[in-house]
Amino acid sequence: MSLSTLEYSYQTWDSKINKFIAFRPVVLEDLPLIHNWMNQPHVIPFWNLAYDMERMQQHLQKAIADPHQTLYIGLLDDLPMSYWESYWAADDIVARYYPAHPADQGIHLLIGSPEFLGKGYALPLLRAMTFFQFQHPETSKIVTEPDSRNSKMIHVFKRCGFEFQAEIDLPDKRAALMFCDRQSFMGRWR
Repeated sequence: MSLSTLEYSYQTWDSKINKFIAFRPVVLEDLPLIHNWMNQPHVIPFWNLAYDMERMQQHLQKAIADPHQTLYIGLLDDLPMSYWESYWAADDIVARYYPAHPADQGIHLLIGSPEFLGKGYALPLLRAMTFFQFQHPETSKIVTEPDSRNSKMIHVFKRCGFEFQAEIDLPDKRAALMFCDRQSFMGRWR
């Protein structure tokens, strides 16, 4: 399978950045790209997945096969530049910290390539993924739990419409639990 023949799961034009934003499923052929991103200095402190290639392959195979989540590559004008995990919150550890509805979805993300940092892309990308997740008609809440130290990402989540709920202790981090309500998100962005 060629990466260039993979179909997008979601695509939209963002007039604020004048770029197409798209998401396509991660495949094992993305291993070198994801390995590179997870080993970037701006990613390592928050993802803790700076593995060698063999261990990253094992991790990626397990993550792709996990039925509670779907992994995506985020693209700007067809250039892969971000990694996303969309997950069902009720089947995730985060459900221990709030009464999760079966249709609640969650988001994990990173911008991998350093040349895309600091250019104002995080908010449009997050907004696009949130719209994509709300296409599931039963989903009325999106959750996220960024590392509490990641103030830049917490700020972007707030600008997108996520509201801070509480700090929680997850096995791998102290996190800011945040919710985005469908009605308030659509009112803000439509």
